[in-house]
Amino acid sequence: MSKDVMSRVVKKRQAEPKVVQYIWAAIEVIRNQKQIANMDRISKYLSRVFGMHPKETTRQLGLAVKDGLVVETLTVGCKGSKAGIEQEGYWLPGDEIEQRTERSKDWEAESHDWYCFNCHLPGDVMMCDSCFRVYHLKCLADEFKPRDNSAHWQCVVCKSSKKKNLNKQEMSRYLRFIVQRMKERAIDLNKKGKDSKHPMFRRLIHTPLDVSNIQENVSEGKYKSFEEFKADAQLIVHNTAILFGVHSDQAEIARLLYSDTCHELNELQLCKNCFYLSNARPDSWFCYPCAPSHELVWAKMKGFGYWPAKVLQREDNQVDVRFFGHQHQRAWIPSENIQDIKVNVHQLQVKRSMGWKKACDELELHQRFLREGRFWKAKMEERHEEEAESSISSTSNEQLKVNQEPKAKKGRRSQHPEPKEEDAEPEIEAVSSSQEIPTTPHQPEKSSVSTQTKKLSASSPRTLHRSTQTSSDGVCQNMCHEKYTKIFSDVKDMMKADNKRETERVVREALEKLRTEMEEERRQAVSKAVANVQSEMERKCKQVKEKCKEELVEEVKKMVAQHKQLISQTKKKQWCYNCEEEAMYHCCWNTSYCSIKCQQEHWHADHKRTCRRKR
Repeated sequence: MSKDVMSRVVKKRQAEPKVVQYIWAAIEVIRNQKQIANMDRISKYLSRVFGMHPKETTRQLGLAVKDGLVVETLTVGCKGSKAGIEQEGYWLPGDEIEQRTERSKDWEAESHDWYCFNCHLPGDVMMCDSCFRVYHLKCLADEFKPRDNSAHWQCVVCKSSKKKNLNKQEMSRYLRFIVQRMKERAIDLNKKGKDSKHPMFRRLIHTPLDVSNIQENVSEGKYKSFEEFKADAQLIVHNTAILFGVHSDQAEIARLLYSDTCHELNELQLCKNCFYLSNARPDSWFCYPCAPSHELVWAKMKGFGYWPAKVLQREDNQVDVRFFGHQHQRAWIPSENIQDIKVNVHQLQVKRSMGWKKACDELELHQRFLREGRFWKAKMEERHEEEAESSISSTSNEQLKVNQEPKAKKGRRSQHPEPKEEDAEPEIEAVSSSQEIPTTPHQPEKSSVSTQTKKLSASSPRTLHRSTQTSSDGVCQNMCHEKYTKIFSDVKDMMKADNKRETERVVREALEKLRTEMEEERRQAVSKAVANVQSEMERKCKQVKEKCKEELVEEVKKMVAQHKQLISQTKKKQWCYNCEEEAMYHCCWNTSYCSIKCQQEHWHADHKRTCRRKR
C-alpha cells in the first residue's frame, strides 16, 4: 500500500459499539445502586451478565474513554469503608460533574460516521469526500480504492448514485410500492424498543434513519436515482448492526429487508411497466403490452405441459418467464423447453385444462392489445379524462337537483289543501314546471313560484275559479300556508329525531346481540378445543404407557433368558479353588486349580490335610 493512500486513513473510534452499550448498562445499574462505577464493579457486572473476560473489559473500557463514549473521573466515596477516599470511577457522557469541555460536544459536530459502512466495526478508516460514509481499506474492492493522495475520493455509494434514472414523479410512483412492503417487513425490526434517536444512542448513530423517513423522502421526491434509495436501505442495516450487534437477530432481519429491497429494485429496472402493473393490479393487468414488448413463448416446466408465457430475461441457457393464467407465476426454464408462440398447439400435445384455456384467453387478449397498440399509459390518460368529465357532470347534476328541489317544494306548498283526487294534477304540473326552470333565465325563487301558480290556474278549472275570490281569501291562504308549513317542519323534525333514536337503538341492540353471540361461540370453540386436546393427550398417554409396558415385558423376558443361559454355562465349568478363576488342573473330587502356583499355595495352606486323591 502506498504512503499517499495510507495518509488518507484516519483514526476514528476503536471501541466496539456493542461493548460500549454493555458498559453504559453496567455504569447505569451501578449508579442506580448509589455506588461508584469503578473498574472492579464494571468488570464483575459484565462478566456476570454478558460473559466478558476481565482483560477484554479493561481494554474496551480504555478504548471507550479515548473515544469519549465514557468519562473517567475521580469521585470521593460517601459510604462504606472507603468513605471520604478519592476513587477512580466512570460516568456516562453528559452526566459528569465537571464543566463540559469543547470535546464533550465533538460527536455532534462530526461530519463523518465513526464506523465502517461495510462491516459496521470501528478502526482506521477512509473518509468519503462527498458523503458521511467511511470504510476500512480491507473492506474496499481494488477498483474503489484511492490511487493517490491528491485525488478526490468517492465511496461506492456516491459513485453509483451519479446516474439519474427517472424524474421525481415516476420515482415516487414506483418506489411507494417498495416502501409499503418495507414497512410491512420492518415490523419485527422495531419490536425490541431501542430508539436510534435517543440522546445516548445518537452518540453511536451518526445518521438516524428508519422506514418512515424513507417514505417521507419518497413522497417529497428527494430520490434522484435507485442507488440513493438502495443506499438508504443499506443505512438501516448499518444503524441496526451498530445498535444490536453485527451478528444479532435484528441485524439479520435488517439484512433480509435490504436484500428484498434490492430484489424489488432489480425487478423494477428489469421492466418498469410490469413492476407497476403487478403491484397496482388493475383489471386484465397482465394483458397490457410493455414498451418494448416482451417475447411470447410456449414454456414447459418439469412435470407440466407447455404453457403460454412472457420472456423477461435470458441468462446463458436459462430463460426467466412469467406465465399467463390465474397466478402469473415466474420460473427459470431451460432453453430447450422453450418454443416460439407461433408453433402449432397440436404439435405440443398439450392437455387442455380449464387453467390452460384461461391462460390462452389471456394470451389472445394480450395479442389483441398488442395489435391495437393499446398500452396502459394511454388507457390511464383516457380514464383520467373520463373521470374528470364524469366528476364535472355529476357536480353539475347535484347542483341542479339542489336548485330544483326547493322550487318544487315551494310550488306544492303555495297551493291550497284539497282532497287527494284533485291534488294529483297540480303536483304533476308543479314538477314539470320545475324541470323547465333550467332552460329559462335565472329569477328569484318567488317569481318561480308565481310562474307555477299561473300555469296551474291556466290548466285547472278549480284554480281558475279561485282566482276570482276576494283578497281576504288570499290573506287566509297565506296564513294557512304558514301554519301548515310550520306544522309540517315540526313533524318532519320530530320524525327525524324519532328515526335517529330508533336507528341507534336497533344498532345498539344488534351490536350487543352480535357481541353476545361472538362471546358464546368463542367460549364454545375454546371449550371444544380444550376438550379435544385433553382427550387427544389422554389417548396418546395411554398408547405410550401400553407401549412402554410391552417393551418392558419383552426386555425382562430377554434378560431372564440371558441369565439362565449364563448360569447354565457357568455350571458346566470348573473353577479354581484358590482364586476362583476358570480351572485347568484337576486335583480331587471337588478341587481344581487354574495354575500350579495356585495349587502349591492352597496345598501348603490347607489342602494337604483334606485331599482325597489316592497316592
